[in-house]
Amino acid sequence: MLDKMEQRICEIIDAKQDEIIAFGRDVFCHAELGYKEVRTSGKFVEKMAELGLASETGLAITGVKSYLHEKGTTEGPTLAVIGEMDALPIPTHPNSYNGAAHSCGHHCQLTGVIGAAIALTDPEVAAAMGGNICFMAVPAEEFVDIDFKLDLMRKGELGYGGGKCELIRIGAFDDIDIALGHHSFPGMDMGVYNNTSNGFVNKSATFKGKSAHAAGMPHEGIDALNAATATLVNVALQQESFRDEDTVRVHGYISNGGKAVNVIAEETCVQFSVRGKTPEAFRDAAMKVDRSIKAAAMATGCGVTIETMAGYMSGVENPHTDVIQSVLDDIKAEGKYTKQFDMGMHSTGSDDFGDVGTLMPLVHFITGGVAGTVHGPDFHVEDEYLAYVITAKIFALTAYRLMKNDAAAAKENIADYTPVMTKEEYLAFMDSMQTVEVVEPTPLPVLKTKLG
Repeated sequence: MLDKMEQRICEIIDAKQDEIIAFGRDVFCHAELGYKEVRTSGKFVEKMAELGLASETGLAITGVKSYLHEKGTTEGPTLAVIGEMDALPIPTHPNSYNGAAHSCGHHCQLTGVIGAAIALTDPEVAAAMGGNICFMAVPAEEFVDIDFKLDLMRKGELGYGGGKCELIRIGAFDDIDIALGHHSFPGMDMGVYNNTSNGFVNKSATFKGKSAHAAGMPHEGIDALNAATATLVNVALQQESFRDEDTVRVHGYISNGGKAVNVIAEETCVQFSVRGKTPEAFRDAAMKVDRSIKAAAMATGCGVTIETMAGYMSGVENPHTDVIQSVLDDIKAEGKYTKQFDMGMHSTGSDDFGDVGTLMPLVHFITGGVAGTVHGPDFHVEDEYLAYVITAKIFALTAYRLMKNDAAAAKENIADYTPVMTKEEYLAFMDSMQTVEVVEPTPLPVLKTKLG
């Protein structure tokens, strides 16, 4: 049952539902890729300013933090209410904006955070909570646009590919004690999202060969496309060496396969994501992928540069789901949205909420209101009230229940949570996954064709 303050929270959000939905529509129609969310972060800052909150901007390039109370003026834990900003490169989506589209529901997350902030900044509501709340707009959850991110890293403008990973690296999570996150998913109304998931590293192998006429003098060339093809075969042959319990997934594609059909490929590139249930599992799999790449280079006589890019940590379960479950039960009791889904099994996908959960307790939930294929061109919002407004209510009610009574529930969760790593251990592991290895070519002498 909602108490009077919680009823007030819901009434405030319902009274502002047109504004909340309009924000969601706007972000959906103006999707931006990771570390390029300039317009989106600007809209978030504008909304925070309307609520009287100052913002720290430019965190991990486009990230934003806005505090309910001025930082350092309160005692007790700080809860981060997190919304992601980035989209996916899907130019065929009907709402594509500069080639990007929100096909993973991040626009719903960010809108939910805005709606929660509208309610939680109400003076009466704010006064009823202990500690502090940080409303965060975070960049680059989707591990795409790799060449752009690698370029930023080479320039020293970026440390990690994932937005939350980068925010951890630069210290933006140093004052956060507990986090609240969300995902959108088709086919259900709401659910607890408290499962383990795969972590991963990303690999890019660039083979260097030698061009030659593909029909007349192929023996005078060194075919980098053959090296890329051999790599895919070698990786496929590793599959039997992966333990079932490690849920290893290795998937990739040839991002550069050469320049012309009648020219032996001088350069090709293959990119992989290497996933596993634990850091040990995906590190082991990554070493086998390296071995596959080097064997292909040796067999063909190519040189190869292997760039490994730290990805995301494995997802971690939170021992406390009682608060978020109580909120979902009360929303269900209203009778309109009752299709609840408990995401309790291991997920072989990955997201950088796993990195947050490695360091602190993460309270995580799902809402629906969306339809179509996740990461597909037909993904869309079919129920704006569920996708945006109910999401805002769950964000706000969960934050309130965690932080009321001098943040008693948040403190209990923090006390009972055992981090997988310290920040120092986390950074050391991530940095160990950021390597560049150059293998020189081992070509045979070229046989010269005698003409005449």
